[in-house]
Amino acid sequence: MILACHNLKKAFGERVIVREGSFHIEEKEKAALVGVNGAGKSTILKMIMNEEPSDDGDIILAKGKTIGYLAQHQNLLPGGTIYEELKSARADIFEMERQIRTIETELKTLDGDDLENRLETYNRLQSEFESRNGYACESEITGVLKGLGFQEEEFSKKTDTLSGGQKTRVSLGKLLLTNPDILLLDEPTNHLDLNSISWLETYLINYPGAVFIVSHDRYFLNRVVTKVVEIENGSIRMYSGNYQAYSEKKQQIRDARLKEYLNQQREIKHQQAVIEKLKSFNREKSIRRAESREKMLDKITPVEKPAEAAAEMHFTLEPSSISGNDVLSVEGLSKQFDGQVLFSDVNFEIKRGEHVAVIGDNGTGKTTLLKILNQVQAADSGSFTLGAKVQIGYYDQEHHVLHDEKTIFEEISDDYPSLNNTQIRNTLAAFQFTGDEVFQEIRSLSGGEKGRVSLAKLMLSEANFLILDEPTNHLDITSKEILEEALNNYSGTVLYVSHDRYFINRTASRILELVNRTFVNYIGNYDYYLEKKEELTRAYASASPKTDARADPSQAGNGGSAPSVSKLSWQEQKELQAKERKRKNDLKKTEEEISRLEERNTSIDHEMTLEEVYSNSVRCQELAAERAANEKRLEELYEQWEGLAE
Repeated sequence: MILACHNLKKAFGERVIVREGSFHIEEKEKAALVGVNGAGKSTILKMIMNEEPSDDGDIILAKGKTIGYLAQHQNLLPGGTIYEELKSARADIFEMERQIRTIETELKTLDGDDLENRLETYNRLQSEFESRNGYACESEITGVLKGLGFQEEEFSKKTDTLSGGQKTRVSLGKLLLTNPDILLLDEPTNHLDLNSISWLETYLINYPGAVFIVSHDRYFLNRVVTKVVEIENGSIRMYSGNYQAYSEKKQQIRDARLKEYLNQQREIKHQQAVIEKLKSFNREKSIRRAESREKMLDKITPVEKPAEAAAEMHFTLEPSSISGNDVLSVEGLSKQFDGQVLFSDVNFEIKRGEHVAVIGDNGTGKTTLLKILNQVQAADSGSFTLGAKVQIGYYDQEHHVLHDEKTIFEEISDDYPSLNNTQIRNTLAAFQFTGDEVFQEIRSLSGGEKGRVSLAKLMLSEANFLILDEPTNHLDITSKEILEEALNNYSGTVLYVSHDRYFINRTASRILELVNRTFVNYIGNYDYYLEKKEELTRAYASASPKTDARADPSQAGNGGSAPSVSKLSWQEQKELQAKERKRKNDLKKTEEEISRLEERNTSIDHEMTLEEVYSNSVRCQELAAERAANEKRLEELYEQWEGLAE
């Protein structure tokens, strides 16, 4: 065990972060710390680093072990370059090399004991330098920088001139090179493109020490971690496995607890109903039986209802009208900035109902493409055409659609004057803004809060073509899952840019990768893209420069070289969607029949208490037979429901 936290307690005033929370990290273990925004994840990392005092409890780092910490906000030393900043992480190695070179120069002028002593020092330093892989030090620094997305021409950039995201990448690279026994990483994938995230995954999987990560990137956590530490409502629990295993186990536990609670509540209500009926007979025997049941009821130990998750967003996206089948057609589009070509002569089409994800490295022009389609920027050449009845809803990651001087309430009321006060408040409540929070100015909001306001406006727009730029930025995992569900149930068309591979996997039916100044088309989700990328890149590399990524299923995804592959994938996807729709429909019908029969049985029970019924033996037999048949059918329906629910 390299790190142990026992009975941690921490609160800010009345807000409890953690109460008697315990967890541990083993040597070489890769673990995640998860929880909703505001649960206290970053606070726990700061407590481990002694940057934030705990109210009680013990934090123990194994003797002689080193710890490294990447916070969300970085302060680099002023005046240095990117390369020099990373080089400082291996300052001892470079100092050792300097001493070796100095001794090599001195040896020419020494003899006797002085020469022997200096040679002994030289050999010792040389041996240590080799054992610590000193000769590969500079190439390792270069490899880390390139892995994190820096080009060689950027190595000499002054750190003072870097953006916040670039500074985070520099700090991450510097931390990785220090090789501590345990790494604490707070949102390490922020500001990384897909290639850099993939590189970091491989680096951390093979890292010889332990890693403790706070991240909302579920795909990243699935690949890297083998244990999940969850903080929820002040409690800490540990789960073995990656994020997917944790998510499934957590849901199983919650479902089991909820089922136990509901079963008990159902039994209590049933017993209470029987007691009331027995009492209503107003006979000595029935009253004694009612009292006996009441005593049994009092002895029941109540099962606690599972705590609901923290306040969540809940919303649906529904277009006000249906567009034509042809939603977007792009022809010959080109754009460059300051002589740098972002994309050139690209062509593609989007059909109604498609969910298209645009991916690619940072700086390749993905956001620029969306801005051109929303007429925020102009293309250098080429054109695009929107189809009939297409209404665009735009989500801008920089939130230019919001007005800093307005309050949240005004932002909604000014754009949707037909909504009354109650409707606006209900809408904002769905996005976690309640009470006086609705009167906060936009300029005072965090990135995540601005994102929620933008999503609220998007929901109200009733657009049938959503164009989204990094919609999951600043959202916690729960909110991402709610957005995923909303998009998957959305009947309109979606085009979005995202670095969130889990989100892409859940919501995309097609991927456009911006690479080498053009778009490569893949029919399928992110897993399919990974599977086909190498094959398709070769196909496009041998094609003509004017790449056409149109949405024809017989062509898309393989450059036209093997239509059957992508066509089959498209057909399979449609079949799966049809099966899922049938399953949901059957599930709904089953639930409705269960409800109807249960209501009928309740009605029969009531009828059996009526004198004109229980005094009529023929009618009693008829009702008893009907109830028995209902019970038999209910047993079949319950089994059918369980099968459909699975």
